[in-house]
Amino acid sequence: MAYKCDILLGRITKVSGYQGAVAVKLEKVFTENIPQMESVFLEIEGRPVPFFISGLEYSGADILKLSFEGYESNEKIAEFTGCRIFLTSGLYNDNLKEDNQNIIGYRVFVQEDKLLGSISDVVANNGQWLINVISTSKREILIPFHEHFIVSIDKRKKVIKMDIPEGLTEIN
Repeated sequence: MAYKCDILLGRITKVSGYQGAVAVKLEKVFTENIPQMESVFLEIEGRPVPFFISGLEYSGADILKLSFEGYESNEKIAEFTGCRIFLTSGLYNDNLKEDNQNIIGYRVFVQEDKLLGSISDVVANNGQWLINVISTSKREILIPFHEHFIVSIDKRKKVIKMDIPEGLTEIN
């Protein structure tokens, strides 16, 4: 299933504590009703990027403390201060599952036509589709398969060109 990321949860206001947690100022609609969440989307350079939640603490009022998998230090998480955080709202295309399975084996190119690797799997995540790319150095990289990142798809050549935010390939 694929989902739209269009429900604003809040904005990261600061780093909280010493273990890589952030303070999120919640939108008013969430101040008394925190949804169950496994992942959220941070708006980075105008694009939604998925993050898995490793810790959540809500003590009331309008501040929620979140920690993300892979971000256990303040240095790593500080760059996200000011980012908006989104939740998903619902299914937007039922046919994507079958379509997405057809891209296994496609080669993925990023900025300046640099070969990143080949798609080995398509993973349905609680927020959107992720492609598992085996890089040219045999490393697995998960990338959101989102329309904002896709520049073009050439089915005949089995090539996908993507424009992904800087540093996304280093996250996993």
